[in-house]
Amino acid sequence: MEIIKSIILGIVEGITEWLPISSTGHLILVNELINLDRSEDFKEMFNVVIQLGAIMAVVVIFWHKLWPFGSRNNQHPLSDKGAGAYIKTDIFQMWFKVLAACIPAAVVGLVLDDWIDEHLYNAWTVAIALIVFGIAFIVVENWNKDRTPKINSIGELTYKAAFIIGMFQLLAAVFPGTSRSGATIVGALLIGVSRTVAAEFTFYLAIPVMFGASLLKLIKFGFDLSGMELAVLLTGMIVAFAVSIVVIRFLMDYIKKHDFKFFGWYRIILGILVLIYFAFIRS
Repeated sequence: MEIIKSIILGIVEGITEWLPISSTGHLILVNELINLDRSEDFKEMFNVVIQLGAIMAVVVIFWHKLWPFGSRNNQHPLSDKGAGAYIKTDIFQMWFKVLAACIPAAVVGLVLDDWIDEHLYNAWTVAIALIVFGIAFIVVENWNKDRTPKINSIGELTYKAAFIIGMFQLLAAVFPGTSRSGATIVGALLIGVSRTVAAEFTFYLAIPVMFGASLLKLIKFGFDLSGMELAVLLTGMIVAFAVSIVVIRFLMDYIKKHDFKFFGWYRIILGILVLIYFAFIRS
């Protein structure tokens, strides 16, 4: 049963990590119905580390845009000859912008991680965040409908723009249910980034953020996992990886023809249902 529960949670993670509807929020809510028979410390760690599987899907799909070394398809080499010909300066610059965007969430995460877990990781916070950012999606998309994006490629992103997007990512780091991808996409749209670039940059941002968050959780939990705990964790990660491959490709095709308002309405409806459930049914 624990493996079956892990498979279900992996599916939920793989779908919700990339769609702007909050993976952490959904995992918290699903855990109310499908509760792993493990310690609270393990479940807290599991909800974060399972996301590594989803992150590996990004690495696989976008590898050619993430790996900064090699002479093949190197349009911006450091030099024409020698070792510099194998260095892709445009990808290095992209990674520097990603790191700049990660600074706010990294600083706050290190300082307030335990406080956030104790006070904000609950269904009420998730429900409110789902509704608030659902409204934000609809409002921003209506405002953005007739505007022409100013930034249409990753290379056009400035460090200032990257840092601003990182400040929106901070909201998701503090308030579960906000959605890391949702917050960064809203922030990117507000400063004139195209939907495609906003989504792609959000994927890249997830790599250092989730690796760092997972490492922090593993260190706090300790690496002394039982055989069953390791099996549950690995199963969830593998399922999340497989589902993420499909969902990322779907989302990149979806946003070429549609806006994000559908996800806004989904968030609002789900948030209201969660409030009703915990106010009247579960209480």
